[in-house]
Amino acid sequence: MSSNLALYTKYRPKTFEEVIGQEQVIKALLGAIKAGSISHAYLFCGSRGTGKTSIARIFARAIGSHDDDIYEIDAASNRGIDDIRALRDAVHTVPMHSPYKVYIIDEAHMLSREAFPALLKTLEEPPRHVVFILATTDENKIPETIVSRCQSFRFEKPSQAILKTLVETVSKKEGYTLEPASAGLIALLGDGSFRDTLGILQKVIASSSDKKISQEEVEKVTGAPDSRLVNSFLRAIVARDVSSGLTSLKTAMERGVDEKTFLDLLLRKMRAVMMFRFVTDSRKGMADDFSQEDMALIEDMSKNAIQTLTSKELAELLRTYESVRVAVVPGLALEIALLRICGA
Repeated sequence: MSSNLALYTKYRPKTFEEVIGQEQVIKALLGAIKAGSISHAYLFCGSRGTGKTSIARIFARAIGSHDDDIYEIDAASNRGIDDIRALRDAVHTVPMHSPYKVYIIDEAHMLSREAFPALLKTLEEPPRHVVFILATTDENKIPETIVSRCQSFRFEKPSQAILKTLVETVSKKEGYTLEPASAGLIALLGDGSFRDTLGILQKVIASSSDKKISQEEVEKVTGAPDSRLVNSFLRAIVARDVSSGLTSLKTAMERGVDEKTFLDLLLRKMRAVMMFRFVTDSRKGMADDFSQEDMALIEDMSKNAIQTLTSKELAELLRTYESVRVAVVPGLALEIALLRICGA
């Protein structure tokens, strides 16, 4: 790689134009800036790695705050009432170089029970030169009294398509070529997080012996299911072959494969069969998401598994998601789904 920086840090957006996704949030913030209607407090809610802190920094600079007047506080480490009291004293000093002092409080839900009332007093009567941006992955733990004094914005998880494009773009900039299925697999493993997706890509790049990354390399480095095992399980569903399906699943679990990831990949291929069967000209788009081996399987099943691979099987496996979260035995939820589909 061209630098030792983490990819997420290296490619962190610096302007609104560089942000991928979160269009509804950016539109609202830009509108407020244009109208000169800057609130004294904002609440950014969303799962990890969706860009909350990055956009908070961009917004702070966009309203004219110099880096010396932007303060980032990790509420997980500075969560007590004494920390918030110190903050209450500090906000009254005027900015050094800017019209606003901006305080970005990350993981705001981690503040202690005693700290929230102290913060509330500051939010109720803030100095005119202060803007607070609270970022949280758990809005339900923020007291309603705090929420009601903030403008709230929800950050959505980026789609797999967005993450795949990000992987392809960053890989190219780093001088690496990914097979189409490789980028899609990394995006899927990123699970809706820009940060996690680029972290996985960095791990894969660091382990690559050349500049071309295959799907097999991604599987090996990340511990993702071997595509052939997923295909074998899918064939077992089609053939109603319980023994073969259980064997494939057992092999995957023994290799430490995450059951949810296995299910994600399985459903992705089942959906592709449905699309191939019912949507004309779908092959062209799929070729960018699957290997040649997978495409051959998908095409074959779309023609020959009309009776045994339908929306009923897809629905059964979709219901399995709930069981995956609570099953204490790895693979148990998928084993039960296989038995139900096969009528065993």
